[in-house]
Amino acid sequence: MFLALRELRHSRLRYLMIALVITLVAWLVFLLSGLANGLATDNGAALDQMPADGLVYQSDVRFYLHRSLLPMEDVQAVRDVAGVGDATPLGHLTVTTTPEGKTDKIDATVLAIDPAGFIAPSLSSGQMFDPAAPDQVVVDTTFKRYGVALGDVLLIEPSGERLTVAGFTENQTYNHLPVVFMSIPRWQGLKYAAPGSSGSVTDPISAVAVRGDDGIGDRIDAQVPGVEFASMQTAIQNLPGYSAEMGTVTTILVFLFVIAALVLAAFFYVITLQKTNQLGVLKALGARMSYLAWDLVSQVVILTVVGVVLGAALSYLVAQMIPADVPFALSNRLVVIYGIVLLLVSLLGTILSLVRIARIDALIAIGRVD
Repeated sequence: MFLALRELRHSRLRYLMIALVITLVAWLVFLLSGLANGLATDNGAALDQMPADGLVYQSDVRFYLHRSLLPMEDVQAVRDVAGVGDATPLGHLTVTTTPEGKTDKIDATVLAIDPAGFIAPSLSSGQMFDPAAPDQVVVDTTFKRYGVALGDVLLIEPSGERLTVAGFTENQTYNHLPVVFMSIPRWQGLKYAAPGSSGSVTDPISAVAVRGDDGIGDRIDAQVPGVEFASMQTAIQNLPGYSAEMGTVTTILVFLFVIAALVLAAFFYVITLQKTNQLGVLKALGARMSYLAWDLVSQVVILTVVGVVLGAALSYLVAQMIPADVPFALSNRLVVIYGIVLLLVSLLGTILSLVRIARIDALIAIGRVD
């Protein structure tokens, strides 16, 4: 460590440039992780926050909520399965709304629920909608960005049906759209307004949210005909576009880690070549390979830790300036994990330099003329 610190002080500019490269790579990694986490959260936050163990869909719909159609009687059938603690209906619809008296169009996802059920969202302001007042709804706070307040009316396009905002809830999005919570009967009237649109299904719903023990999925699939159970994690992973979004960002992150390893390997290998004579002298004076290796590893650890800390600081600074409508959520846990990964990748990049140091012959290095 003594030799490593003296060399860092002596060649400040050289190692400052390396630290700058690590900082930029770390910054980009953390920003991408925040984007990935934000996209995942924005896509399925409503499902992620549901205090349910899983959802029961119509079979053979690939766990797509917008394709699923079940009769209300399936809720009781699911409740009757051994191990099920509770079950409650869920409806889904995508709509375009316009605040009354304004021209802004707000795309939203309608989730129909029983307000007394266990998946009813917690409120940040206002009150839960009253089933006896079918026009009342609870909406995500995203609507506040468009000037919507408690008691305001939302018009559904193009039918012009009116919804009154009774309360607000936070972090409730689905398919990157803010959620509107309403009663099951009101949702049925919207989605299945056309005669015969629900087919032969009477009192339709989209899915059933379930709480119970670990084995309820297999028992529900076996005992309730025409349905398929998915855990909440499976339901989120099967949201339209979720896998493609996460796959794209993950691939970019992997390439960033590979690039970081290659860049650092090249930097330190070149530096090692430049120090061949000095390293040969140290070997001639009796320096062990472990001492020289620890010198190199110490430099890499110091530079990487400094770069990661600076990259994280820049990421948190940028996170404060990103507009609220951009799906970005920087996770402290991911920052720590990716910081450790960057450190390991940096150490991996020193292997080539360590091999070079091990092969230096003291006599040849001392007699070498540059």
